[in-house]
Amino acid sequence: MEPKKRNLILKLYEVNAIKFGTFILKSGLESPVYLDLRVIVSYPEIMKEVANIMWTKAEENTLRYDSVCGVPYTALPIATCISTDHNIPMLIRRKETKDYGTKKMIEGSYKEDDYCLIIEDVVTSGTSVYETAQALNSVGVKVRDAIVLLDREQGGADSLKTQDIHLHSVCTMTEVLTVLEKHNKIDKTMVEKTKEFIYSNRFDQTVKKPTPQANGDHTGKKIIRPTWAESAQKCKLQITARLYNIMHKKKTNLAVSVDVHSCREVKKIIEAVGLHVCIVKTHIDIIEDFVPEFTKELQDLAEKYNFLIFEDRKFADIGNTVQSQYSRGIYKISDWADIVNVHPLPGKGVISGLQQVVKDKGLKRGCLLVAEMSSAGNLITKDYTQASLRLAEADEHKDFVMGFVCQSRLTEDPSMIHMVPGVKLSSGGDNLGQQYTTPEEAVIKRGADIIIVGRGITEADNLKEEAERYQKAGYEAYLKTVS
Repeated sequence: MEPKKRNLILKLYEVNAIKFGTFILKSGLESPVYLDLRVIVSYPEIMKEVANIMWTKAEENTLRYDSVCGVPYTALPIATCISTDHNIPMLIRRKETKDYGTKKMIEGSYKEDDYCLIIEDVVTSGTSVYETAQALNSVGVKVRDAIVLLDREQGGADSLKTQDIHLHSVCTMTEVLTVLEKHNKIDKTMVEKTKEFIYSNRFDQTVKKPTPQANGDHTGKKIIRPTWAESAQKCKLQITARLYNIMHKKKTNLAVSVDVHSCREVKKIIEAVGLHVCIVKTHIDIIEDFVPEFTKELQDLAEKYNFLIFEDRKFADIGNTVQSQYSRGIYKISDWADIVNVHPLPGKGVISGLQQVVKDKGLKRGCLLVAEMSSAGNLITKDYTQASLRLAEADEHKDFVMGFVCQSRLTEDPSMIHMVPGVKLSSGGDNLGQQYTTPEEAVIKRGADIIIVGRGITEADNLKEEAERYQKAGYEAYLKTVS
């Protein structure tokens, strides 16, 4: 190994940019290694050294480019150093569009068909590089190459290659471990533990080009995902792990929406479909003969048939108000519903308000964010969906948010469940704007973990037989997505 690379790895270790121990990652996984290269902004000499070694890597590969762009935010200062030291124009990608000024996603001077070199600090799955390339492509700037300081070797390079983006890494995790072990910074046990973690948590996937679909720009990813049993082991949130285990045991990813108007009708449907579902979704406030005792009957049915109860309440108010809506009133939803959902429009307060109820009562509950909708003409934008994803991934919500109600897969984090509504064995729509997708399309093309079916089952002549058909279709589609 070149002395420059070896010395840089040792310096990064000394300033705690590379740490070993026990760390909870954004995905909820427990990792023996943590890379925090943001710290190098406080060490100008190291930052310059990082920029120079990455520039050398670009020169070695004789890459053609007209500008550089750092992935927000850690790679921005690195890209700035490269730009100023070597007189290369720089572009800046915003993470979100501003609602004032020019409202641009890409800042800087560029021409259509320019080539831009992406600069990144660490690559795991390759998603951040890919999103930056997409943003550049949207204004006509082309991307063929990306330079990364450290490749964690978890499949990011292979994923980017499917998008015709070639990842050039200065060093790999294997090289980091070799140097640190050789210089007695870590022992062999930690080396093996880290290698096992990297091997067991790869993001091997094939990503297709984005294809426009019903509700904005959905990626249409075809993904080789972990099995439900494997996902259950990776989830820190107990309600999510419990759901995956139910799915695995019952061989079903079917959620039935019992949108009927009497307690008797709800119970009749559940008795017919209970063996075939992992979730029963309710709209408790449309039941005309509701009595508080009915929620206990729901819980008894959930225990009998082993499913979770999802009250589709769609909370959308300030934190103080949703706390009362969740825990008080005639329905007392927090007492019996395993899962609820929110419109994230009010911001994090709507999540925090519900989360506080769960904490105060010591409950094991989960919350879904409505990130996309299946109704035609809805006002949810791509930026709104991305903002919803950021809320879900915030550390303060990791003990409560379990995923999304959506129309496309938003993240490859197995601890985030994706529930796609509007599923029917035959695609189409109704006269009120509902757009239907088939189970196979929902699971394989849109990346659904759970398919939500309503009238396709509840209006059938034989509820049990129809539930079996949907269970089989959803399960067979799932089998095509796992290695």
